[in-house]
Amino acid sequence: MTEVDLATLKRVGAPTASPDGRWVVFQMTDTEAETYKRSTGLWLIDRNAKDAKPVAIADTPGKNETAPAFDKDGNLFFLSNASGGSQVWRVDLKANAPATQVTSAKAEVSGFKISPDSSKLLVWGDVPRECTSFGCDAKDKGALTGPGSGRLYKDGVGLVRHWDAWETPGTYSRPFVFNLQDGKATADRPVDAGLTGDSPSKPFGDGSELAWGADSRTVYFTLRKADKDEPTSTNLDIYSWLVDSRMMPTNLTQENQATDTLPAPSADGKWLAYAAMARPGYEADRQVLMLRNLESGETKKLTDAWDRSVGSIAWTDDGKSLYVTAQDTLEHPVFRVDVATGKVEKLKASNEAFDGNIGNVTPLAGGALLYTRDTALAPTDVYVRDAKGKVKQLTAVNAAKLAEFDAVELDRLQFAGANGDKVWGMILKPVSPVQKLPVAFIVHGGPQSSFGNSWSTRWNPRLFAQQGYGVVTVDFHGSTGYGQAFTDAINKDWGGKPLEDLKLGLVAAGKQDAQLDLNNACALGASYGGYMMNWIAGQWTDGFKCLVQHDGVFDLRAMAFETEELWFDEWEHGGPWWERTDPEKWNPVNHVAKWKTPMLVITSEKDFRIPYSQGLASFTALQRRGVESQLLVFPDENHWVLKGANSVQWHQTVFNWLGSHLKK
Repeated sequence: MTEVDLATLKRVGAPTASPDGRWVVFQMTDTEAETYKRSTGLWLIDRNAKDAKPVAIADTPGKNETAPAFDKDGNLFFLSNASGGSQVWRVDLKANAPATQVTSAKAEVSGFKISPDSSKLLVWGDVPRECTSFGCDAKDKGALTGPGSGRLYKDGVGLVRHWDAWETPGTYSRPFVFNLQDGKATADRPVDAGLTGDSPSKPFGDGSELAWGADSRTVYFTLRKADKDEPTSTNLDIYSWLVDSRMMPTNLTQENQATDTLPAPSADGKWLAYAAMARPGYEADRQVLMLRNLESGETKKLTDAWDRSVGSIAWTDDGKSLYVTAQDTLEHPVFRVDVATGKVEKLKASNEAFDGNIGNVTPLAGGALLYTRDTALAPTDVYVRDAKGKVKQLTAVNAAKLAEFDAVELDRLQFAGANGDKVWGMILKPVSPVQKLPVAFIVHGGPQSSFGNSWSTRWNPRLFAQQGYGVVTVDFHGSTGYGQAFTDAINKDWGGKPLEDLKLGLVAAGKQDAQLDLNNACALGASYGGYMMNWIAGQWTDGFKCLVQHDGVFDLRAMAFETEELWFDEWEHGGPWWERTDPEKWNPVNHVAKWKTPMLVITSEKDFRIPYSQGLASFTALQRRGVESQLLVFPDENHWVLKGANSVQWHQTVFNWLGSHLKK
């Protein structure tokens, strides 16, 4: 398996089912091997057909069809840029007729949801605040205030830039409702009247933050206010709005100053399930499953006694339970939560493994479950689990390609880490007769994240193993899926317990697997993992033959003033820089005099989370210290390297660097 294979494997996502459950439609992205151009189309599976194979139903060359959804009559709606910009389209699968365009708005559609009675369409996209319809010729040009190209941001504007884009004041992600008549969208009106902010939230909010009520009159939506507090606030709120009223939206979660999100109304219209954090300013707090009585307004914490963080919510067909996903010890499984008692049960399968990363969970009639699954060894495919627990794999889009690759083994690693706490990790390696394998020690970012049993199109441990390396990962203190106390343990301790876990974990991996040559190892990491590479360079100077530092924090003081989402940096380190009790304690810049390990530095010019100046500073320190080093800069990428050709270049540069230091 090569970096070209990783970039060009088919990518599956967003499955949906017809109301009777017979038809399943999913989106799939193809990448051209010569140009790395990507296009996404829609594919159909007939579940009633024996050995059914996916059939392309919307796959226009050079265009993208995404986000499939059925209405109550079985018509398929989806997004397409066939007419230029992204708009909603519709096709009647039974009539075998060409697709027709549903919306023709001035703004591009980012996503949509169909009302239960199929009479209305909830649509969202970037729209100027002054527009009362979905797109208009805005008079307010935001920050562009003069004859030149300069942007002027005034006091209290909120975020100036976010993730990879400069903000345009006055333009937000906004939801609108259209009427649907004869397959066309008409008479749109804004959902967020009187509010200023993004719904869905930016940069990663999606359709899980908006929902139709069972009455097809009520819209529930999550909104992040855009005001002077936005850079330091994690206060997302859930609002309700009646489509046919002139009332402003009602804030249902006003009392909670932390995150409230993932609104999921029950089919009988009695309940609203959602996820809520408790601590303001903390983006990685535990998300508890909440249940609100929509008539009385009474709210209760359904999973308060369960030490896991809810990642998605879906009601069962009978309304007595909820399906949720959550990270759990290297895995991301599905759980059933009893509405009456809050009892949590991990779902299992009767006929095959049910591990890995499960997502896009959609309940079907009769108790079946439609979902996607991937693991560290295989990319995403679509599955159905019936009411008895029997699993059927509906797609195997990369099976032929995967069969060409050499085998890779995956073993779980468990050891006593910092404070004697149980810590987990993974070992991946090629099935090889070689007595000793050089080691790639990969440190995850986040830091509140997990290098668990899931597929990645960026940091893919299988791909590293296929180059002849023994890959070791460790879910150090701060990782998710082990309870909130373990996640919280990294707070104000970035260079403490996590580094101890990494040291103990690497030794434990060597003891568990004698094939790993710990004396012939390189360490790699991005984001927080990149910070750790800079920290290791000054604290673990004899541990590795080389380092790969991608988008890592080099100077915590500069980071405190340069990053955009200030809440993250201030929560992690104890407030703004001038209020921290010991701000320099974990700052890598203070230890550059000890740097001697060769380092490859990678950064991107559109990275506003950890600005590229941090990478330049690392490289400058290495060069001035006379340490062997290289610098790779992407002008067109953000905190992640996403483009196909750039991904190939990234991997080739990294593999050449590792090979020059580890392979004799």
